[in-house]
Amino acid sequence: MPATVIVGAQWGDEGKGKLTDLLARDMDLVVRYQGGHNAGHTVVVGDESFALQLVPSGILYAHTTPVIGNGVVVDPGVLIAEVEALSSRGVDVSRLKVSGCAHLVMPYHHELDKVTERFLGKNSLGTTRRGIGPAYADKAARVGLRVQDLLDPRIFVEKLDVVLREKNAILAKVYNRLPLDPAEITTRYLDEYAPKIAPMVTDTVSLLHDSLDCGKNILLEGAQATFLDLDHGTYPFVTSSNPSAGGACTGTGLGPRDIARVIGVAKAYVTRVGAGPFPTELSDADGDTMVTRGHEYGTNTGRRRRTGWLDAVMLRQAARLSSISEIALTKLDVLDVFSNLKVCVAYEAHGKRYEHVPYHQSVLHQASPIYEELPGWKADLTTATSMDDLPREALDFIGFLSEQVGVAITVAGVGPARDQFVQLAQ
Repeated sequence: MPATVIVGAQWGDEGKGKLTDLLARDMDLVVRYQGGHNAGHTVVVGDESFALQLVPSGILYAHTTPVIGNGVVVDPGVLIAEVEALSSRGVDVSRLKVSGCAHLVMPYHHELDKVTERFLGKNSLGTTRRGIGPAYADKAARVGLRVQDLLDPRIFVEKLDVVLREKNAILAKVYNRLPLDPAEITTRYLDEYAPKIAPMVTDTVSLLHDSLDCGKNILLEGAQATFLDLDHGTYPFVTSSNPSAGGACTGTGLGPRDIARVIGVAKAYVTRVGAGPFPTELSDADGDTMVTRGHEYGTNTGRRRRTGWLDAVMLRQAARLSSISEIALTKLDVLDVFSNLKVCVAYEAHGKRYEHVPYHQSVLHQASPIYEELPGWKADLTTATSMDDLPREALDFIGFLSEQVGVAITVAGVGPARDQFVQLAQ
């Protein structure tokens, strides 16, 4: 069976974790293909809420095998803490597999992330300061340590010695920071982390291909989202990997022909965290209402998210970049209280109309939204379980958006719980 990919179609926090949890019911493997513990997702099961960072959402189903792919950067301390927390709540974590080719987030990555952001001052990128960017930078520079190195102490020490001499020189001479102790790092990673992670380490490329050959269903789960993509996002206010569907191949070892379905996840409005352009951003009472009703604060950082009206220009671009075959629209219930709704259908900049996201950053930063207004439904959607329960205005809103983007919307989220969704006719 070909694989299914889930991608965020905006700036992240769209509810990918909940959709992954929903689809995982019919999946044999759920694979995280990029990002690190800078990306959190929350899954609500009954009265319990699970805030996951590195562990794929499929961990909450006993029949699935959750996999952390080679494209992820892994902070072993964070992974172990998350696994132990899940285990203490009765979740079977013995099924978790981690690619030996995934790169490690090291202590010097944390330090460099923090001091670099402070050094940039008002020009900072708004990173989570968790070492993700520096870890990916070392991967590209071919000086990174990988999960498999935890299984070979000699290789680990040799690699650490080479890279730490450079990192300590930068920390001391450029940022006036104390050098990091290689002995302390070695002890922590090899004596404390390695024994706990070793049972999880697997040749995940073979695992995935063998599973496909056996007819198993695989779900590939991205972190962050399309417009945080290193190549196609609002650079430089992006992440350090490729959350778009192309990253699902490089981050797992599957080929393009192994993927048959790409689901884009989008909120019924837009949010983003940190700096960067945001054409539909609201700084008024409507924006505050979205924050309050949508609980728009970061899962990991607690930072308040910026909010704005839905942007169909972004979604058209996301559909192009990832060959999105269908859209899951989340948090539709957040809009219950609005009498009128706006959807951005184009941008205007320097007297020109843009139907797609302009490639040049100077144009995008100056872009003003061109809106279409639609009537709100002023009704509680949280009890809806089928299309028949949705007001005509809500269905019209969904239909209008689907027409604007050119992609069918097949699921609408109407609340935070795992069963609060409505399947839509295709």
